[in-house]
Amino acid sequence: MVSRDQMVYTPVALPDRSDLADEAMQVEAEAFRDRMRRRHTVRDFSDRSVPRGVIEACVAAAGTAPSGANHQPWHFAAVSSPAIKARIRAAAEEEERRFYAGAAGDEWIKALEPIGTTASKPHLEIAPWLIVVFAQRYGRFDDGTRFKNYYVPESVGIATGLLLTALHHAGLACLVHTPNPMKFLNELLGRPEAEKPTMIIATGHPSKDATVPAVAKIKKPLDEILSVFD
Repeated sequence: MVSRDQMVYTPVALPDRSDLADEAMQVEAEAFRDRMRRRHTVRDFSDRSVPRGVIEACVAAAGTAPSGANHQPWHFAAVSSPAIKARIRAAAEEEERRFYAGAAGDEWIKALEPIGTTASKPHLEIAPWLIVVFAQRYGRFDDGTRFKNYYVPESVGIATGLLLTALHHAGLACLVHTPNPMKFLNELLGRPEAEKPTMIIATGHPSKDATVPAVAKIKKPLDEILSVFD
């Protein structure tokens, strides 16, 4: 928790600085781009274990993300317990059955067909880790009083992107799952009312026979996602 006496502006010298030549920057940027092109979302996980320290390091990387007023309005609940994973799967599949039974609407279901998803989510038990991302609507000072968090969806989205990148960099595959509603996760994981679960990230090593949907490899070209105004 933060105390009120910490809430003052005190500038310090930039502690870390990168000063690459233009050519080196280009090399680094292209190498990172190529590494991220090897990131794949998978639904077929191996039960091979992943050390807790790897998950902790990746979450710590996510915690470096920028956030509104530096409030860092996120919490990550990492689950390896088979019993808890089974309960998460059961609750998530209950919501998913309603989704596929008509709650989603025909257009949404049609859009999902090329991805090959169903209400069955065995990966929620097979993957060695589930990381549940919570967005904190408000925080508390050390004296218990509440303070408002700002730009919560944007901040949590940036942190989650860093988490997915860190997991890929560590050699792991991921699958983001967003059952709706997800309130059951607060109760299962003992998280307070102020926190809203935003997604479940299953992560681990892909199985030997893992596949990806062909359509998932179709990415928009650069000229469709970038506008440059020199």
